Amino acid sequence: MLEFEKVRRLLIGSRRDPLNPDTRSHIVLIAFFAWIGLGADGLSSSCYGPEEAFLALGVHHHLGLYLAAVTAVTVFIISLAYNQVIELFPSGGGGYKVATQLIGPYAGLVSGSALIVDYMLTISISIASGVDALFSLFPAHMGHLKLPSEIFVLFMLILLNLRGMKESIKILMPIFLGFFLTHAFLISYGIWIHAERLPTLIPETISETMDMSRDLGWVFIASLFLRAYSLGGGTYTGIEAVSNNVNMLVEPRVKTGKWTMLYMAASLSFTAGGIILLYLLWHIQPVEGQTLNAVAFQQIFSHLHMGSPLMQHVELAAVMAFEAGLLLVAANTGFLGGPMVMANMAADSWVPRQFGQLSSRLVTQNGIFLMGVSAFFVLLWTRGQVSLLVVLYSINVFLTFSMSIFGLCLHWWRNRRSEKQWLVHFLLSFVGLCVTAGILVVTTAEKFTEGGWMTILITLIVIAIFLLIHRHYEETRMQLRKVDELYSGQKLVEPETPPPKLDPSLPTAVFLSGKNRGLGMHALLWVVRMFPGHFRNFIFVAVGEVDLQSYDGEGALRTLKYKIENSQRYFVNFCNQHGLAAASFEAYGTDPLEELFRITEKIMQEYPQSICFASKLIFVHDNIFTRWLHNQTAESMQRRLHLQGQQMVILPMKLDM
Repeated sequence: MLEFEKVRRLLIGSRRDPLNPDTRSHIVLIAFFAWIGLGADGLSSSCYGPEEAFLALGVHHHLGLYLAAVTAVTVFIISLAYNQVIELFPSGGGGYKVATQLIGPYAGLVSGSALIVDYMLTISISIASGVDALFSLFPAHMGHLKLPSEIFVLFMLILLNLRGMKESIKILMPIFLGFFLTHAFLISYGIWIHAERLPTLIPETISETMDMSRDLGWVFIASLFLRAYSLGGGTYTGIEAVSNNVNMLVEPRVKTGKWTMLYMAASLSFTAGGIILLYLLWHIQPVEGQTLNAVAFQQIFSHLHMGSPLMQHVELAAVMAFEAGLLLVAANTGFLGGPMVMANMAADSWVPRQFGQLSSRLVTQNGIFLMGVSAFFVLLWTRGQVSLLVVLYSINVFLTFSMSIFGLCLHWWRNRRSEKQWLVHFLLSFVGLCVTAGILVVTTAEKFTEGGWMTILITLIVIAIFLLIHRHYEETRMQLRKVDELYSGQKLVEPETPPPKLDPSLPTAVFLSGKNRGLGMHALLWVVRMFPGHFRNFIFVAVGEVDLQSYDGEGALRTLKYKIENSQRYFVNFCNQHGLAAASFEAYGTDPLEELFRITEKIMQEYPQSICFASKLIFVHDNIFTRWLHNQTAESMQRRLHLQGQQMVILPMKLDM
């Protein structure tokens, strides 16, 4: 056990104390780090989004000027819409919370499910694309090593994220900055070299467009342009990541979030729009086995005359390696965003509550594992084929975009009488909705038969599973509420005589209680009834689990402490009112089992005649599904105490479900 702990510390680091005020400062992100950690997904889309759009224009390359301008503007339109999301939801949640609170819970379910599938595919496609780019630098006969390399990269990213988001970002930062700086230089130089063409480029493009309209008609031009614009929609993926993860940002969160969005929008707008402009200015044509970016950069390096052809090839290989590396950094965004969405959905009982728990390193460990395992099976299933993964990936992100911005439209319309600038916000949101909904419709129609139907099917299956989980939790909550109501009417008054004091030499009943009053009272009354007059000390132990929701600032932690202390006070007062000696102990941490065992062990050393009691929910229709949805703390505690030679009794509490 000690050796295992040493290995665990070596791989993911030592534990962090969630109650230490300094801990949060070590894990939250300033705008610069957030740009790297959350902006990599958006910036990496410039590796394939602009190319898809430009190729869709066919031979009508002059339309690329409009495409470059519209792409750059669209990035800012969507970013400004998501700035509103940051303002309205400073605790994070992004598309899920927007849809839930501004449209309805079932809209939130659809949006959250689409986001989870999207983040899982983000990990898969980013790793597959990155490894493809890396292996393009090696001989073709090494292609059989691609899939094992993808699995290895996936495993390393899981380990990095288990250590904590800031650690993973710091390690990946050189790759991100290397990509951005090299591409910013090449784009700027490539445009500057053709600066003399820029004054005449607009008139020439307008003239060619007019000639084209006379030959083919405006309907054809509009259809061609909209198709290219929509098929390049992958350029805008990742913009929502900041609003989904605002709670990761340093205070003031809203200001930090807006700065992060500005960095992301400016870098993506410049890179994506600039790359399309490069294609146009340098008359880039497709070359078998190479991306358009590689063709464009190769021509720029040749123009720079930087060393021999071999040296130019090495320089191009370095730039393409940075592209591959950025795609791997983008995969990390899936590990940041996916578990965060699941944690928010866990708080609303759509997914198992374990996905809201924090590890000893204060990361959503269960979500990271699930995203990693899901991506592993997707890579095995698709054999890392990027062409198939792009199809699977291309729909859900715009479904979430559209639902989120539609929710904003509803919000500003409903509040038009109370908000002075509602019309400006509404029009901005409406324009964003038209853009994202249009791309969603065209992309779905174009890609449906090519595999898009599979994304829709997977998302529907996820939604169905979450509905079943939510139904079970709601039924359980209703049953427990009925039990709580049995005790809510009892008014506890101060006893006329002081309650007896605890005596360590007398038999002691130790109850593992919590926030639920009904479960605690069920155990207490059962013990009093079955062992009348035997136990003279009654001690209540409760652990407040610091999950993602309760760790969201000092206010959330105070609320958690209030609930635990209020529940404990009720049990002690009930015992005192009936002339029983009672006391309570509380602790807080990310691992309830570890904290419970620590406190209970101390109590049993002080009170040697102790027996532990805990209630456990028993369902009429018990199965693997119900056992998975509820923690097994009671059984785990019983096993650990029995191994120590201590006694613990689990009291079943049947629910008619």
